[in-house]
Amino acid sequence: MLTDIEDTAHAVEAAAVMRLLPARPRLLALGEPTHGEDALLDLRNELFRQLVEQEGYRTIAIESDCMMGLVVDDYVTSGTGTLDEVMEQGISHGWGTSAANRELVRWMRAYNVRADNDGRPASERLRFAGFDGPLEITHAASPRQALTALHGYLADRVDADLLLCTADTLDRLLGADDRWTDPAAMMDPSRSTGQSAEAGQLRLLADDLVALLDAQTPHLITATSRDDWDRARLYGRTALGLLRYHYWMAATSPARMTRLVGVRDQMMAHNLLAVAARGPALIHAHNSHLQRAKSTMRMGGIPLEWWSAGALVSTQLGEGYAFVATALGTIRHQGVDTPPPDTVEGLLYALPEDRCVIDAPRLAAALGDTRPAPRVSPWFGYSPLDPAHLADSDGIVFVKDVPQS
Repeated sequence: MLTDIEDTAHAVEAAAVMRLLPARPRLLALGEPTHGEDALLDLRNELFRQLVEQEGYRTIAIESDCMMGLVVDDYVTSGTGTLDEVMEQGISHGWGTSAANRELVRWMRAYNVRADNDGRPASERLRFAGFDGPLEITHAASPRQALTALHGYLADRVDADLLLCTADTLDRLLGADDRWTDPAAMMDPSRSTGQSAEAGQLRLLADDLVALLDAQTPHLITATSRDDWDRARLYGRTALGLLRYHYWMAATSPARMTRLVGVRDQMMAHNLLAVAARGPALIHAHNSHLQRAKSTMRMGGIPLEWWSAGALVSTQLGEGYAFVATALGTIRHQGVDTPPPDTVEGLLYALPEDRCVIDAPRLAAALGDTRPAPRVSPWFGYSPLDPAHLADSDGIVFVKDVPQS
């Protein structure tokens, strides 16, 4: 059995990943089973550099606030701001402090400038995107930024008579931002403003603004840059997604939490499809957001099931979407020790390589009817591979031991 598994293992290189796939995908999704480990982000950075240099990839999208990501994109494409400012203002969830994320952004800017300080043509520049919504574990952002930016873009470029409201009307309906961001609303729906009369009006106005943006596309494409139009579409997606998310924050339905996690991944999926339209991209997020199989978790003791962003995008792109999961042997500083030998991670841990790429469908075929046992992590922050869905990924990156960051 070990010999069969060894035959599926290769060095962790872009070329080895590409050999697993029938064609170069528009979106190559690299998952991670835990957050906050720079060793995994260093590996991601290495793969992205190889994809840029060998396969023509030009974009990386990570699990970070899509609106904040515009700050990073401006920096890597045009040098707006300083690296310190960008890391503080452009990456969410506290991950701007990561040394590996900082190195990614630094390298992308250096690549775009080139050694002779003559910037690369726009078609060759690397681009950055966050594809998560403006959401944190305990709250969601106010829709103000996205909604007012969309309104401002349209107000500057279309006849005023086509707009259903003014900026002052939006401001009045939005009210104070802390009405939207109260962390108590996650556990107490009555603290949310998402089903107020004002929120209902805002959903209708946001829908109309997005419809107007679509209807005016031929004019807007010629009156502004493609990047500006793309950003306006991002504003629209984000405003609608946030208003939908806030609606469910205020709900008392038993399906409340399921709808919340589903809305978040739907927002991710819409952003990823927009990234795919730009050209081939590496995307990086938790395995649970990128897998094709249904995602599951427990929150507050409640079991949740939903379709991830990867599952949604895969139905749209087919072979244009590829998913490579990451699995780990040990994270000893988090209490995750050597995996039991009868688990997928245990079988891979017996291989001689410290890290490798595994052909997941071939591994599943080699195991046959001998399904490995599910691994149980003693630490909630690590999600082991589900052996039942082994063949649903195109490959697995296995890292034997994660050093303490």
